[in-house]
Amino acid sequence: MGMIVDLTRLNPGEEGVVREIIGGPGLIRRLENMGIRTGRKIRKMSSHFWHGPQTVQVGNTNLALGYGMAKKILVEVER
Repeated sequence: MGMIVDLTRLNPGEEGVVREIIGGPGLIRRLENMGIRTGRKIRKMSSHFWHGPQTVQVGNTNLALGYGMAKKILVEVER
């Protein structure tokens, strides 16, 4: 079993599996509509300096998430 970290802690190019989303049903539904749900593989593409947007890839889709939203996505990574 790998480490569980929030999405903001991944380095660009790293990937992991979404293990938990910390938030209410509205946030969970919004992320699921974007394709981010528990069990899905997610790859961090880039992040901006100092709490800026986090760009990720889920399947064949690239998404930009706000820093606060990315902090609520817990990912299991092998390091």
